[in-house]
Amino acid sequence: MARITASVYTSHVPAIGAALDLGKTQEPYWQPVFAGYDFSKQWMKANKPDVIFLVFNDHATAFSLDMIPTFAIGTAAEFQPADEGWGPRPVPKVMGHPDLASHIAQSVIQQDFDLTIVNKMDVDHGLTVPLSLMCGQPQAWPCPVIPFAVNVVQYPVPSGQRCYNLGKAIRKAVEAYDEDLNVQIWGTGGMSHQLQGPRAGLINQAFDNAFLDQLVSDPDAAARIPHIDYVREAGSEGIELVMWLIARGAMADVAGGKPPRVAHRFYHVPASNTAVGHLILENV
Repeated sequence: MARITASVYTSHVPAIGAALDLGKTQEPYWQPVFAGYDFSKQWMKANKPDVIFLVFNDHATAFSLDMIPTFAIGTAAEFQPADEGWGPRPVPKVMGHPDLASHIAQSVIQQDFDLTIVNKMDVDHGLTVPLSLMCGQPQAWPCPVIPFAVNVVQYPVPSGQRCYNLGKAIRKAVEAYDEDLNVQIWGTGGMSHQLQGPRAGLINQAFDNAFLDQLVSDPDAAARIPHIDYVREAGSEGIELVMWLIARGAMADVAGGKPPRVAHRFYHVPASNTAVGHLILENV
C-alpha cells in the first residue's frame, strides 16, 4: 500500500521566491532565511518521495471572489506556474499524479469531506515557493505533486479541528491506495503576519513557537485553537496555520501518544514582514 512517511511545514512568503529568482539568497537580509533550509535540501535528496501532497492556499490566481472552494484537490496531469501580476516564476511546471489524486478525492468525499475537484489550474507562490525552498532550482521537480488548495483568504474559513480531521481522512485514503508509494504531505503558509491595517507588520514569536511545540507534541490542542485566537495573536494572515494541521493530522502518532520524530526545526524573523517557520516530521 501507499504510505505517508513524513510531513514538511513551511511558510510560503512570495518575497522568498523573488529572492531566489533574482539571485539574492546570499545578501545579508536573506542569507539567514535560506540557511535554515540547507539541512532540508539535503534531507529532501536523501528522502525523496514518490509523490508530494502539498497543502497551500491560492492567492486569487486559480480562484477569485467569484468562486471560493473551501477545499480543492488538483487532479490534472500538470500545473503551470501562475502569473501573479509580474509574470510566472521561472520554475518548472508541476507534474501531477491524477490516479492518486482521484483516489484520494473518492476516499475523502466518502468520508464526508466535501472537496472541489479541479482538473485545470495554475499554481502560485503558495505552492512553488515551498518546492523551491526544499528542492532548490532544478530543471524539473523531483517527483509528482498533488496540489490541495484551502480557503484561508475569505471568511468563513475551515476550523483547525476540521483541517486536522481532514488530514486523518487523507492518511486513510493514501493507505488504501494499492500501489507501493512513498508519500510526503506538506502544510504551508503562516506563520504570524498581518499585511494590512493598523497592525500591519505584526509578528508574535511567542505564539509561533508555542504553535510549533503543540504541532509536534500536542496536535489535538493545536486543533482546538479558535479562529479569533489566530487573528488576535498571529495577525489576520496567521489563520494560514490551519493548513499545517492538515499535514499534522495525516501523521501516524504511535501507541502511547509518541509523536513523530523531529528531523528539523527552524524559525526566523523577519522575511518580508513575516515570521518564517519550518518543520520536518518523520513517522516513527
